[in-house]
Amino acid sequence: MDNFKSAISGVFKRAAEAFQNYPAAMGNALLFAIVSIVKIHMDWEVQQEYSILLNSLQWAMAVGAVWSLTAITGANSRYNTRKAFTGANLFGFSATLVTFILLFLFGESGLDREYRYLSSIAQSRTSVAIAIGIVVFVYLASFPREESDFSRAFLMTHKAFFVAALYGIVLMMGTSGVAGAIQALLYNDMSNKVFQYIGVIVGFMTFSIFIGYFPDFRKDVQDPRRQELQEQPKFVQVMLGYILVPILLALTLVLLLWTVRTVLSGIESSFVRLSGIAASYALGGIWLHIMVTRQDKGLVNFFKRIYPFTALVILAFEAWALIVQLRDTGLKTVEYNFIMVWIFTVISVVLLILMKQESHRKIALIGSIIAAIAVFPLVGYHSLPVKYQVGRLENALIAEGMLQDGGVVPAATEPDREVREDITDAVSFLAYKESSSLPEWFNEKIYGEKEFEETFGFKKTWPEPDEEIPREYLSTNLVLQSGFVEIDEYDWAINFRDYYGSEEVRTEIEGQRGTYSISWQSDKMDIPKLSVDLDGEMILEGDLESYFEGILESYPPGSRTPVEAGMEDMSLVMESDEIKILLVFENIDIGLDTTNNRMNHWFMLAGMYVTEK
Repeated sequence: MDNFKSAISGVFKRAAEAFQNYPAAMGNALLFAIVSIVKIHMDWEVQQEYSILLNSLQWAMAVGAVWSLTAITGANSRYNTRKAFTGANLFGFSATLVTFILLFLFGESGLDREYRYLSSIAQSRTSVAIAIGIVVFVYLASFPREESDFSRAFLMTHKAFFVAALYGIVLMMGTSGVAGAIQALLYNDMSNKVFQYIGVIVGFMTFSIFIGYFPDFRKDVQDPRRQELQEQPKFVQVMLGYILVPILLALTLVLLLWTVRTVLSGIESSFVRLSGIAASYALGGIWLHIMVTRQDKGLVNFFKRIYPFTALVILAFEAWALIVQLRDTGLKTVEYNFIMVWIFTVISVVLLILMKQESHRKIALIGSIIAAIAVFPLVGYHSLPVKYQVGRLENALIAEGMLQDGGVVPAATEPDREVREDITDAVSFLAYKESSSLPEWFNEKIYGEKEFEETFGFKKTWPEPDEEIPREYLSTNLVLQSGFVEIDEYDWAINFRDYYGSEEVRTEIEGQRGTYSISWQSDKMDIPKLSVDLDGEMILEGDLESYFEGILESYPPGSRTPVEAGMEDMSLVMESDEIKILLVFENIDIGLDTTNNRMNHWFMLAGMYVTEK
């Protein structure tokens, strides 16, 4: 028990000492927490008004915290002088200032919004800067060579993260539980923002525990904790050697069998799924290879020997799948990211074959360079795919005579299906992209169903599902475009709650002819039904069968993201001699389970408008 108390008190003692050992890192973390508290205190509308300022500050302080840790570690391990320590702290705060200026002045999104806010590419670049800072920290923590190496520093950083996370979870659960008891038993009017404040404070404490976990990196100082922190605990050895290694070997076998099947019958899997599996295998394999470097067991040694070679074989066939995909749809974000992962993995496994564990530092360097290239202007993931798809779209429009005088004219005659699919696919990708490469005539609104048809002269056309490729689940998901609904001819607006079960919902309206009882029955398995009684006599009854069939015809089920649809598709008028009803749907979700030959429906009403005739 005494050892347990001593261990816990040691953790918090070292967390407190982090202010002394890493003042710039902890200073940035404290400022980050203060800005977070200010944001929580603000109302949502006020917070949005200052969104770009507050978010720029937070991202800048996150960069400053990580790079301060890295710079101080480098100064201590290389020089261990007061001058170097001061310079490292000044560098950390300078990184914060420079990042803030760049984000606030140049990081604004180009999309038309009510408030200024950071673009996705600005946030991605900042995330990459943080990730590179962590990699550099691990690199610096892996010296001197007689005391450490990259794999041991890599493991130590993982241990620091999970130990800090564990303490953070316990602290959050305990403090939130006390606050919840106070709210329930003593002060019912306590604001829920209290829990957010607690979360910020616990997050700050968690970061201090993470920083304090590391040993003393100062040059010529022997910290007895360092060797202990760099060793793998028994449960980690078991998890890596007896669980993760067999799992990755099994995945290796599956992918090798896939390569054989691909040679015999061609590529039969979607590229999105294939790229996700391959990227997970490639990156996970390299990570695991580094983590088990110092283990010397039969199965682990087999994995370390075989993985680089099997990865090369699998990546060769993945390159084939990539070429096929590029031929069909061209370069997009998924393909771009996979190319970068492919390049990184090929170089990494070659280095593992040639240099074994001595390659780890070089692998980290290569990964950092590739990550930086991926967010560079002109060649980044936000730029190259957009340029390619713009060229693809313009070539298709020019071939059909639809691009004239710097603008698009509707097609005089409906183009071939393949052309319509290419235009639809390119427009779908380019919609809402934040890029200077977009032509002047292109804007995010062009992706709406109505605007698309008015611009190009035909409806969106998606590829028909390939019947040769078995697909377990197909779906149609439509969402209503933003806009107004003309209701001047209707007298009442009814808002039915959204029900998922087989339940009938009724409401009554007092009209000139009597009392109308309106029933809406929505079942996830059946098409919704609407019925209206007037003083107990049925005057309108019907389901949405024909409307449902029309939706399926216009939007056949497939594996694609939600589609914005206009009022003409998302509304339905039902009427009798006595009454007229306009149904407006907010969301229509149709799912087809091909394995069990079962279809689900979800028609979510945005509003129901009623008038007497």
